[in-house]
Amino acid sequence: MFRHTALATILLFSTALTAPAFAQSGGGASGAPAPASTPDAAAPVQEDAPVDVSAPGQSDEIVVTGRFTPDPVRRTTEIVSVLSTADIARTGEGDIAGALTRVTGLSVVGNGFVYVRGLGDRYSLALLNGSSLPSPEPLRRSIPLDIFPTSVLASALVQKSYSVNYPGEFGGGVINLTTRSIPEKPFLAFNISGSGDTETTGRLGYTYYGSRSDWTGFDNGARDVPAPLAAAFNSGNLIAEGANFSRSQIQAIGASLLNAPTSVLQRSDTIPANVGFDVSGGISKDIGTLRLGLIAAAGYSNTWRTRAATQQLSGGFVNGDTLNPDVNFRTVLTDNRIVVNGLLGFGAEFGENKLRWTNLFIRDTIKQGRLARGTDALGSDGTTPIIDQNTRWFERQLIDTQAVGEFRFGDASLDLRGAYANSQREAPYERSFRYTFDSAANDFVNNLGQSGNARIAFSDLNENAYSGGIDLGYKFPTAVPITLQGGYAYNDNRRNSVRRDFRFIPAGGSLGADVAQERPDYLLSDYNIYTYNILLAETSGQSGAAAYDAGLRVHAGYGQATVTPFSQLTVNVGVRYEDGRQFVTPLELSGQPSATIAQTQIKRNYWLPAATITWNFAPDMQVRLNASKTLARPQFRELAFQVYQDPDNDRQFFGNPFLTDSQLKNAEARYEYYFGRDQRFSLAGFFKRIENPIETFAFRSSGLLQSSFANAPRADLYGAEVEIQKYVPLEGLGGGFFTARKLLINANYTYTKSKLKIGGDDQIIFADGTRFAASDFFNNGAPLTGQSDHLANIQLGFEGNDKERVSQQTVLLNYASKRVTNRGPSGTPQQPDIFEKPGFRLDFVARQAVPFYDRFVELKFEARNILGTRFQEYQKTGTSRIDINTYDVGTSLSLGLGVKF
Repeated sequence: MFRHTALATILLFSTALTAPAFAQSGGGASGAPAPASTPDAAAPVQEDAPVDVSAPGQSDEIVVTGRFTPDPVRRTTEIVSVLSTADIARTGEGDIAGALTRVTGLSVVGNGFVYVRGLGDRYSLALLNGSSLPSPEPLRRSIPLDIFPTSVLASALVQKSYSVNYPGEFGGGVINLTTRSIPEKPFLAFNISGSGDTETTGRLGYTYYGSRSDWTGFDNGARDVPAPLAAAFNSGNLIAEGANFSRSQIQAIGASLLNAPTSVLQRSDTIPANVGFDVSGGISKDIGTLRLGLIAAAGYSNTWRTRAATQQLSGGFVNGDTLNPDVNFRTVLTDNRIVVNGLLGFGAEFGENKLRWTNLFIRDTIKQGRLARGTDALGSDGTTPIIDQNTRWFERQLIDTQAVGEFRFGDASLDLRGAYANSQREAPYERSFRYTFDSAANDFVNNLGQSGNARIAFSDLNENAYSGGIDLGYKFPTAVPITLQGGYAYNDNRRNSVRRDFRFIPAGGSLGADVAQERPDYLLSDYNIYTYNILLAETSGQSGAAAYDAGLRVHAGYGQATVTPFSQLTVNVGVRYEDGRQFVTPLELSGQPSATIAQTQIKRNYWLPAATITWNFAPDMQVRLNASKTLARPQFRELAFQVYQDPDNDRQFFGNPFLTDSQLKNAEARYEYYFGRDQRFSLAGFFKRIENPIETFAFRSSGLLQSSFANAPRADLYGAEVEIQKYVPLEGLGGGFFTARKLLINANYTYTKSKLKIGGDDQIIFADGTRFAASDFFNNGAPLTGQSDHLANIQLGFEGNDKERVSQQTVLLNYASKRVTNRGPSGTPQQPDIFEKPGFRLDFVARQAVPFYDRFVELKFEARNILGTRFQEYQKTGTSRIDINTYDVGTSLSLGLGVKF
């Protein structure tokens, strides 16, 4: 359950909840009765189901309660939105990332990375039951939330104003996910669904065999590093013909690689539909005053997505103001994504105390086939047709175990938590081939050097995270309520990453025309390897480090006080101290630190204050003011000078070892009006000043668009958000349909504006240590990357009045304005920034319970992206436009069935 001490008081109000406010359901450290002057003192409080939330320093059960703002809520301070299981179900999303797009000021980018108020994912903190998680995706610090199925979650809390019981890396907000614990009563539930979209299902796509078990998301061992290559890896030497490896050894290594199953791209005219299912169950038992519970869940989804993309790149301006597509490809990518998850949780309650032990397993695999055809004026002559082919396999896996104890001793509270998590990412057999058209042969050829190439890469990442914490709170029995709270938190993340890159080259310099015309598996067959002396040459470390070790250790302590000088006013003030030690050490193949690539050592400590004043000036209205200081540390991958492939945007990235921490100063004011049960209006304004924000910028390399990172000097961000929710009874319209239902109207809008501040003397440090004028990469007044000026959500839906029989029909409209994904490639003049244009997304979700023998079966229908909004990533100047990555997304339809016993 959500536990709450008055020192960390948090105002809980959902974006689509069945009630507008939250209140404590009992006495204790913060439970004072509502004064007689409030409307709720005159009548019993109407209660709905408790919302289960577990977060640092929270220690009282919170439940959804009646109308207006009862006393415990009047004394709360922070700005929080909560999605309960009912809210998540209303959106119809299968993962929590999709459901969070309905929260005011939130947007989701790529595969489940949540942006708060337009700030990038590095400014968002994701927790599970109050403990941090390592990300299985090396591109990001935060975990991709779309790998969390909604079936394993009890709630999702979003807090936008900083309170010192949370870690200091809070820039934009915190998203705390709470897994299910003790069930109210035994249950067993099954859900199954099928879906497809107009751009993928039954349409053209590309895939490859791989292994027989790929459909499970687990390779059957076919992609394991073969013994000759593994022995060469263990030698610590560069794998190339010479002193350490003979030609015969190199040929044996090449011949040992899994060939045809990983290199033959196959055309499919009937990409299959998506399927998914999950099962969950729980039991509870009372033994005297002790209540025990167990909950388990497992799920599987197999989805397909094809993107027929236009991918262009400009070498620079023509005639001073026009961008020409010097690289121009039509690319088809097909992703087969398999997600397997499991949850096993144990819980115990005795009195007001609770123990929770949660074990989570998530495996997220992408099998990608890619075929591109076009021309390249930057890496070739610009007229010769080129075919690029890629086959890839990306495994992401997370194992997490954590224990939480929440104890109450009268006016004192004690929270204990500890967690261990391991995340892995493996990408074996990343293969690429380039064929160029030969007019003499009247065919596409690949002679592995002069025209065309073949490459292969193996990468492996492993990260362990240990965390623990203790939170203490005590309410003094004084006339003026005063509560003190303090705590200590420890986090230690350690990561190791290795990437080995190779290209195939003929020892004689080129292949004959008849061999060069062969398809990839014949081209690299054992026969050709030995007959034409095709050798494997390692290129690891030529573009950054082949491996790196990284770590981040943080010791933190905090203290805060909550004072209520009179019933309408609450003051919360506190400070957090954090001592952080972060390092990234590039490694040679031998495992020794690199002598040529800079190491990163960031040793900083911070005092991070926060204060909030809440004035409940009327029974149904309140105003809150908040000010705080927070920070954002660079991610490991942003620091590591190592190439890696992002399968979502089909681009390579490099880190920058010279990045430093970003520091933020935050201020916010908010007005809230609860004008009836389940009805509310809120209006807020906010401001952030960011020192050394980390920005993504693009650059060209060998005809490819690549990305890296740099600290901009500073930036300001400000904006406002408004939300309204209202339920309208429909009995007066007559008819059985309207009499049994009410209309939900929920709308929110966030306006955000950000501006980079670039001075004439400001400099940045590139990944190789070279200093440049900041104005060469950043334009003064440009927006922060990832920030949309406008975010809007509208929900219109019918909901049945019978809570035992679900009946919901909801239309959801989401809008996000364009946002920068990369600063434009440098040049003279600098190219314009690269923008993404999310646009409008219209969805429809219907859930209906129908009788089936002695129980109800729930049917769910979803129509997503009804307007067929395209994905657009582009550069634009004047009348010229370069489509960096633009494709049709299509409309998806889904039908699901669920039954609960």
